[in-house]
Amino acid sequence: MYDILQQWSSYDARQHSIRIAAQLLIQGQEQRSLIGKVQTYYEFTKPKIWSLLVFTSLTATFVATRLLPIAFSPLGWLTAGAAITAGCAGCNSLTNYHDRDIDAVMLRTRHRPLPSGRITPPAALTFALGLIALSLVLSALLNLLSLLWMGLGILDNVGVYSFLLKRRSALNILLGGFSGGLPVMFGWSAVTPGIIGSLPRAPIPILMAGLVFVWIPVHIWFLAVSYRSDYSRARIPMLPVVVGSTTALRLITLFSLIMVPFSLALYFLGYFGAIYGIVALASGIGVLAGSLWVLYKPTDTNAWKMFKVTSPYLFLLFTAMIIDAVLTR
Repeated sequence: MYDILQQWSSYDARQHSIRIAAQLLIQGQEQRSLIGKVQTYYEFTKPKIWSLLVFTSLTATFVATRLLPIAFSPLGWLTAGAAITAGCAGCNSLTNYHDRDIDAVMLRTRHRPLPSGRITPPAALTFALGLIALSLVLSALLNLLSLLWMGLGILDNVGVYSFLLKRRSALNILLGGFSGGLPVMFGWSAVTPGIIGSLPRAPIPILMAGLVFVWIPVHIWFLAVSYRSDYSRARIPMLPVVVGSTTALRLITLFSLIMVPFSLALYFLGYFGAIYGIVALASGIGVLAGSLWVLYKPTDTNAWKMFKVTSPYLFLLFTAMIIDAVLTR
């Protein structure tokens, strides 16, 4: 009898251990599933795009605090950072939702969360609209001018670029590129006090925003040249698809040429010092030389290389602005 009870107790202990192990396994799977969902939604927002725009916006905020006699509280920084992050991520998410059909056709984008089935369209739309709503609410807490820049950015990126022009006009990047500069305007006006807000020393944020606007077609058209057949397959009238790679590369070179004096204007007008001026000159000449190189050696591979080379251009310039503002103000 004692042996039977002992065996039963041992069996019960083993069963209990199995139940605990099963529960731990289920919890681990649920945790991994949750982490996987978070990573998928993070990927859905195109973090490489919004992180650069957020950086340009907060650089403008920082420079404004150094140049203007205005104190900006930690809460203000947190609100501005959260607002611009939600706005940029929300725009990317909403354009991803709208473009899910063409993303499924293009080789470059078919593995994104929506066309690959990792996110459902209703969930994607709810997520995108939630981010945009959050960005507008937070912007309104700063001032009405910041809310205006945020609203215009959403309207241009989602309405003008994605809904109206992307599938209809080769001017999609140019007219839709205004939204790329608006985070700078948002970041500058965010520090200004009052319900309405203001734009003091307006030439500085306008030139900073304009620099982003001029850079966008250079960067994106290099990508479009290297993936010209992919855009053509999806019937997207990107500039190289409509006018051909050679003409597109000539226009890229023209915009690169415009970008150099545009970036140097911030130095020659006295807004930034030698550190920024050296970085702007060196990086601008580098992009211009690369554009000329691809123009005379027009291959998809070379265009792709220049797409990668131009990627850190804005980061370098805006980092130089921060360093310059710290050391000279």
